[in-house]
Amino acid sequence: MSQSSTGRPAGVFKAADERYTAMMAALHYHDAMPASDLSAAAHSIVAVELIVGLEVHVELATISKMFSRAPSPAYAMAGEHTPNTLVDATVFALPGALPVMNHAAVEMSIRVGLSLNCEIARVCRWDRKSYFYPDLPKGYQLSQHEQPLCGEGHMDLPPADGQGFPTVGAEGSRIRILRAHLEEDAGKLLHEAPGGRAIAHSLVDENRAGTPLLEIVTQPDFRSSAQVVLFCRMLHDLCRGLGVTHGLLERGHMRFEPNINCRLTLADGRTIATPIVEIKNLNSFRSVMAAIDHELAEQPRRWQQDGREMGPGTKTTRGWDDVRAVTFVQREKEDAHDYRYFPDPDLPPVHVDEAWIERLRATLNSTPQSRWARYTGDYGLAPREASSIMSEEIDARLLDEAAAAAVSLGVAPPRAGKLVAGFILGPIRKAENDPQNWRGNYGTYEGPPPIPAVFLGAIAALREEAKIASAGVEPLIAKAWTLDTTTDPHAARALLESLAKKLGVLVTRDDAAIAAMNAWIAEVLTQNEKIVGEIRAGKQQAIGRLIGEVMKRAGGGADARSVREALIAAIG
Repeated sequence: MSQSSTGRPAGVFKAADERYTAMMAALHYHDAMPASDLSAAAHSIVAVELIVGLEVHVELATISKMFSRAPSPAYAMAGEHTPNTLVDATVFALPGALPVMNHAAVEMSIRVGLSLNCEIARVCRWDRKSYFYPDLPKGYQLSQHEQPLCGEGHMDLPPADGQGFPTVGAEGSRIRILRAHLEEDAGKLLHEAPGGRAIAHSLVDENRAGTPLLEIVTQPDFRSSAQVVLFCRMLHDLCRGLGVTHGLLERGHMRFEPNINCRLTLADGRTIATPIVEIKNLNSFRSVMAAIDHELAEQPRRWQQDGREMGPGTKTTRGWDDVRAVTFVQREKEDAHDYRYFPDPDLPPVHVDEAWIERLRATLNSTPQSRWARYTGDYGLAPREASSIMSEEIDARLLDEAAAAAVSLGVAPPRAGKLVAGFILGPIRKAENDPQNWRGNYGTYEGPPPIPAVFLGAIAALREEAKIASAGVEPLIAKAWTLDTTTDPHAARALLESLAKKLGVLVTRDDAAIAAMNAWIAEVLTQNEKIVGEIRAGKQQAIGRLIGEVMKRAGGGADARSVREALIAAIG
């Protein structure tokens, strides 16, 4: 094959080079503003618009690495390993070692792409991305440059509150996905010795090198840090829900890299763009928000100092100092041509047919967007309640299945969702947070759920019928595992009613119980005449104290809703 003057085979990526040349020619680029003009410009900014694009790196939880049989540290049961032990000849690209593609990683990536409404390529190829870092053992990274597996797509976001949680009552936004390509991860540099001892050098751990990595790249459609964080949360929920990653941010299973610049409107009517800054390897939602907000404040000041505008060679890579809450320069950012992309000669193209795509499409479950609409709309959950349940896939599935069981037992859908959500955020989370129920390696809940969904739905039905009080829910959840297995909601309800009677938490409604209840209510009203007066004067929330007093006397054997109704009737 003939060679160009740059050493690249003639004709390779010609289209990419032409697009790059055209893009550079179209950019309105200025050199640094002369020092004499800076003082006048220092006070000329009248508006600042934030512009953010995002790259998200998702480590896929396959058993082995992307192109070798070496174990992957992102797998569920990987655990802790001595540095540089999850490696082989292929990871290091030793002579004679040939890469073999991980089929499971390709399928995981397609499922994510389908969930993001991406176009799935019918043919995609592997390229070598050359750069030389200590933690890149081969001197190049196998990636997809020209023909990524997943092309353009989008994610529809609900509106975000100030902390990056979804909310209601405002218009959402559509974030366009540019691409999602599959590649292999690099290794990791350790800046302290094992055990945390300080060292004056860095150590290289190649265990992570070669791990399957899906890089999701968005268009620069974000206009606030809260919007970026909400996207990160929902993508995190989506990938965990699909089972393609554990998504443990502290272990680097998902890493966020915002590309940030600002559009400045000046007093003379001109509009200029500051140079793009890429913040590398953020591994918490808090850091993503803080880093973006820092750059929003700093970039106009930098322009006032040096006058640099966006253009070729002006992009920089910065790190984030979580202690000082500032970004710091790491290096000038390479442009695409600097990586000298080259088709990998050892890997054949990936051919994806329609039957394969449809088979994978059939495995998709609810998206975060559909769950959000159902939880806040159909179930009437508060935004933080819905977001909290969506963040744990096991809880989200439990809510959907248990609410469906409760509805089949006659509970209205909004009440079913609300009751089950309350159980999950209360006694279920308490059970899940029991240390003996968690994996030591990853800190993820060791399923199945603490109670089958059909039994949780039956408890919601019993609660709605006032056959158990709120105090009886937790004992029933704790003992439900002793009951016979069933998938029939009606059978589950009968078993639980019998168990509630055995545990003494079944609300009785005989004449003696009614007489006792009326006596307790009369006693409470007599002893709390001041509160009764406040209620009659319109302070309705004061009735909560009276309900509590009656419940104390009932010893958990009364239903709070029934008590409330009886108190209101007695007060008149």
